[in-house]
Amino acid sequence: MPRLNVFLSSILAAALLLISGLATAVPAIQNWRTANGVPIYFIPARELPMVDAQILFNAGSARDGERPGLAKLTSGLLEEGAGDWSADAIADRFDQVGARFSASSRRDSASVALRSLVDSRYLQPTVETVARLLKEPTFAPDAVERVRQQMLTALRDRAQSPGAIAQDAFYKALYGNHPYAIPPEGTVASLNAITRAEIQEFHRRHYTAANAVVAIVGDLDRPAAEQLANTLVGSLPQGERVPPTLPVAPLAASQTLRIPHPSSQSHILIGQVGVSRADPDYYALYLGNHVLGGNGLVSQLSQEIREKRGLAYGAYSGFSPMRQAGPFLLNLQTRNDQVDIALQVAQTTLREFTANGPDPRILEEARQNITGGFALDLAGNGKLAGALGSIAFHGLPLDYLQNYISMMNGISLEQVKTAWQRHVQPDRLITVIVGGGEQGTPKPAAGS
Repeated sequence: MPRLNVFLSSILAAALLLISGLATAVPAIQNWRTANGVPIYFIPARELPMVDAQILFNAGSARDGERPGLAKLTSGLLEEGAGDWSADAIADRFDQVGARFSASSRRDSASVALRSLVDSRYLQPTVETVARLLKEPTFAPDAVERVRQQMLTALRDRAQSPGAIAQDAFYKALYGNHPYAIPPEGTVASLNAITRAEIQEFHRRHYTAANAVVAIVGDLDRPAAEQLANTLVGSLPQGERVPPTLPVAPLAASQTLRIPHPSSQSHILIGQVGVSRADPDYYALYLGNHVLGGNGLVSQLSQEIREKRGLAYGAYSGFSPMRQAGPFLLNLQTRNDQVDIALQVAQTTLREFTANGPDPRILEEARQNITGGFALDLAGNGKLAGALGSIAFHGLPLDYLQNYISMMNGISLEQVKTAWQRHVQPDRLITVIVGGGEQGTPKPAAGS
């Protein structure tokens, strides 16, 4: 339906005009449960005749067990067939109403997202289609093989990417035997071993009401949002809540891995275990990291590595909190002959920042940058739905969005320094260097 797609595109373009008018007072989050117990988080957004929704399941790669890639393969098959619909029929159903659908899987969660016009002629078929994909995926053998081959092709590409090689090696070294060490993309051996029956069982176990949350943002009143939620997930089986992921053990000692790769530049990752999303220190750490390496070219890492010494185009750092402690990570790329000096500068910068904390003036600039950009971070239904989905999945307070700016403004310099020193230990780091030679297996650096 070309005319509908043009109309939808014009609405999306018009959303940009709303950014400057986004009120600093964020709309209140409404919260309830469906009859089968699924938590629903809803924010009415009446500016555009659209709705965005996310359904998140506790079904990420941390649940893969002995079959790495199982969660991602299951997620990738959701739109490949449901009931008596083929993949083409499903795609056609979305195209006919101009709706957008996506499915993804990460370490903690698997999620589906939809976007539709709110007119019932378009919204109702969209929601009914998504509900059927969630409840009745067919996992047809030909579809399983097709998506399996797509994932195997992606794995072959990752095996040639120094950035992907570095990331996988870092997570393995950091998390050891913890489920977070498992690459969500799986391995060649595990992907080839996964059976259709295992996919069906994974879906039966995890895609249930007990393991789901829903975030809705759009031009709906409360009764309409309740009806949408009931149609989406009201018929999901109750199921049983999967147990929490095991806590993450802190690093006992530093380790350095040098992985040869035929690239002109080396990829460097430096980090350690960070914090969970529920950790109250996360906000002070986030504010401090904005100074260290989270604010692009003006951050301290970038100034020391790029501006003063020209060792890299950029250097960045960040916390990636998950339900359990996610990583704290510094990353940069540099010429092979500059690896050691770049590594030294990065480590020294981290060590000094941890010991001394941020400069008070720069910390205030970082605070203003974060709070000043908060409205832009939520501009548009899609961004707001993403933020709401995170709030729902991690069980954050319902007033989180309203209190975010005041919370950031209330963090003192001393709180930043204390939180940083409590969670960051520069003498216990995982360092992964990929580059500088022919591709090969990881080699521990001398003295690591």
